[in-house]
Amino acid sequence: MNNKKVLFCATVDYHFKAFHLPYLKWFQDQGWEVHVAAAGSMTLPYTNKKFSIPIQRSPFRLSNFRACKQLKNIIEQEQYQIIHCHTPLGGVLSRIAAKGIRKSGARVLYTAHGFHFFKGAPLINWLYYPIERVLSSQTDCLITINQEDYEFASKYLAQARTLKHVRGVGVNMKKFRPLAEKEKWLKRLSYHYTEEQFLMIYVAEFNRNKNHQLLIQAFAHVKDELSGARLLFAGEGPLLEKCKKLAEQLKVKDRIDFLGFRNDIDQLLPICDIALSASLREGLPVNILEAMACGLPIIATNNRGHRELITANENGFLIGVSQVDVFAKKLVTLYGSVELRERFSERSLEYVQPFSLENVRREMDGVYLHFMMEDIHATENQYYRAYL
Repeated sequence: MNNKKVLFCATVDYHFKAFHLPYLKWFQDQGWEVHVAAAGSMTLPYTNKKFSIPIQRSPFRLSNFRACKQLKNIIEQEQYQIIHCHTPLGGVLSRIAAKGIRKSGARVLYTAHGFHFFKGAPLINWLYYPIERVLSSQTDCLITINQEDYEFASKYLAQARTLKHVRGVGVNMKKFRPLAEKEKWLKRLSYHYTEEQFLMIYVAEFNRNKNHQLLIQAFAHVKDELSGARLLFAGEGPLLEKCKKLAEQLKVKDRIDFLGFRNDIDQLLPICDIALSASLREGLPVNILEAMACGLPIIATNNRGHRELITANENGFLIGVSQVDVFAKKLVTLYGSVELRERFSERSLEYVQPFSLENVRREMDGVYLHFMMEDIHATENQYYRAYL
């Protein structure tokens, strides 16, 4: 096993820090040499070698051709046994680059963290579908993280050798957990919030998909009815300044805390009363999983990733992506009912259990071990034929 190598590839290296460190560690613990290829200069733990590849998120950038050639050279030189691809562009380029090595027995896995093409998606998003359909025949295991994508792949991407449904990347229940009442209030004070304030939080990058404007508009609609409420935004991104200007125009900027990039989300979530999400598209949102693990009720837009986690009127509300008035009314509903928030909180804690890091790790362990055993059997068969 000591000569075995695995390559993890994604568009940007932060993807691995945020979601996949337990799996890098798992391979090292099994005696594998772990390599990572992605854009960025971040130092990652549990990694024997890291390649900085100029992958761009836009499929129309010429630098992606150079990135694909660079990946191909690395893959041919290193002779990996397993290549695990992530993110749309990282997944496309690494599977194209790995086409030749599959003939020598390498296994290529791709985790679709939410297909860009889905019912109701913009037409341009469907450009990924014919690419994904072609590349599915170059994929030994296609892994989906929500039921809707799994059903779609079963019908239209069946060229992949194996199709698996794994429940996301898992949430660390020891890190993300509810706080006892006294601990909650003391923690609030340390962040300069009071016991009486009603805290609503959205953890997301400021980009078009995350749709922060919906929450700002909804809050502005009912700001007088939510007199004790504050809206917390944790994240940075290209639309941050635009959202600040909108909040100022709608006269709610003094009621919104733009917290920037945070490393203390596990501390912020449990001091809040509810969690929000306004995104247009989700695969299986980690921010909602973490909020549920902290026992928060959820108000979110109605998309496939949110539907996987939120049962309407059980642990939260699902709202249309353009229904500002409805979103605003649901804010008022939860603001005014401690009993409803407590019931939703109990259900969030119940519904999040199957998505624990331990459960998801077992699911992924099963996927990896399947291909490891397949490789062992293939080697044994080669030896047996040679012996005969």
